[in-house]
Amino acid sequence: MPKRDCYDAVVVGAGPNGLSAAITLINEFKDVLLLESRETIGGGVRSAEVTLPNFIHDICSAVHPLAIFSPFFRQLDLHNYGLSWIQPEIPLAHPFEDGSALCLHRSLEITSDALGADGKAYKDLLAPFVENHEKILSDILAPLHFPKNPFLMGFFAMNGLRSIKCLVNKKFKREQTRALFAGLASHGMIPLDKPATAAFGIVLATLAHAIGWPIIKGGSQKLADALAGYFSHKGGEIVTGKTIHSFHDLPKAKYYFFDVTPRQLLTITELGLSERYRRKLAAFRYGPGVCKVDWALKEPIPWKVNICKKAGTIHLGNSYEEINSSLRHVGMGRMCSFPYLVIAQQSLFDPSRAPDGKHTAWAYCHVPHGSREDVADLIEDRIERYAPGFREVILDKSSMSAAAMEIYNPNYVGGDINGGVQDLGQLYTRPVMTLSPYRTSAKNIFICSSSTPPGGGVHGLCGYYAAQAVRK
Repeated sequence: MPKRDCYDAVVVGAGPNGLSAAITLINEFKDVLLLESRETIGGGVRSAEVTLPNFIHDICSAVHPLAIFSPFFRQLDLHNYGLSWIQPEIPLAHPFEDGSALCLHRSLEITSDALGADGKAYKDLLAPFVENHEKILSDILAPLHFPKNPFLMGFFAMNGLRSIKCLVNKKFKREQTRALFAGLASHGMIPLDKPATAAFGIVLATLAHAIGWPIIKGGSQKLADALAGYFSHKGGEIVTGKTIHSFHDLPKAKYYFFDVTPRQLLTITELGLSERYRRKLAAFRYGPGVCKVDWALKEPIPWKVNICKKAGTIHLGNSYEEINSSLRHVGMGRMCSFPYLVIAQQSLFDPSRAPDGKHTAWAYCHVPHGSREDVADLIEDRIERYAPGFREVILDKSSMSAAAMEIYNPNYVGGDINGGVQDLGQLYTRPVMTLSPYRTSAKNIFICSSSTPPGGGVHGLCGYYAAQAVRK
């Protein structure tokens, strides 16, 4: 139970954005309360033993390029609260069924050299962003504003506002290079012929070279724990196991912040939101879901290609066309028989994730919104084609359909882990089109989830910017 009857601010939801909002507020006010419906904090960065004892699995987010870059997280000195980053030698490998593979090395030069005929085009595209990553990413990962670096942003817009289909067909000659970039862009969960899908590929490639794609030692939960440690050290109060159904479930406060998506906000009664604002929230669009699988393994995944054994993240998709077809299928409500996969191999680089000599693996594929189908067998079939003998090294597994993902975390509406569609029409205007997207129609109520700018990903910036909106 809360210790006080009245607070300066109350934050509902202890995911990365709720924690970030709470930290920003505790630096401004004296009494801040953070409420979480589950018994553990973390939202999208929880970890747990979901297979066998002593096998630590990340429930959703596993690899964190945006978190290690986050301008907000970096100012908190979270290493003082137990956060430790691990950088795999290779951020990303993309194998193909013929036994070949491409990869993103931390070095732009090494990556470009390995791309052969596409090396110069790749380097010419990425070099300006890698060399100026602090400036360009800080402008991108912010609410809509006049850019601090207009010339850089103009160059980014020239390329990023294109579809990834247009970009790869113009820039690259090799089918494998096109597939590599398609895999990067697919994190946006939007068909690859849509405008601005190139931005996702450019940003993730830039992060790979400039920052890396790290994992967190001991599990993603350690990030939530570090943020909570910072907040508590500053005098903040955390209460778990507290579900909010009505405004009357909350203590009195000057300000209220909700780390929930529009759908959850609409279910909380007596908030005093205007009917016009409620209609706008109800029109918010959600995207495809994911089906996610964790494995306990007796040895690492037996990839055909050795470079995959040095990579923290693996993308599986044999061509641009195959990857785009996977996205188009789920967008139309149909499961694809050859899904694009994202796989993480944390235990290769973090022995604390599994008992001595044993390993973990994590993967997801896109599925139709709200799907109840468990496609773990389809995912394993897919991996087996690139790593023959994979099934023989499985000790145990745990899988969650898109519907189960939403039950676990109601913010994953229909299994959508991005907090809503992140297309051009709903990227900076989420959840509604307004000058301050974090403010609701009630003057002291704010929304601070990934359904606000800059959108999905573990960076805490939605919470940070929402809390700053109090001053405006």
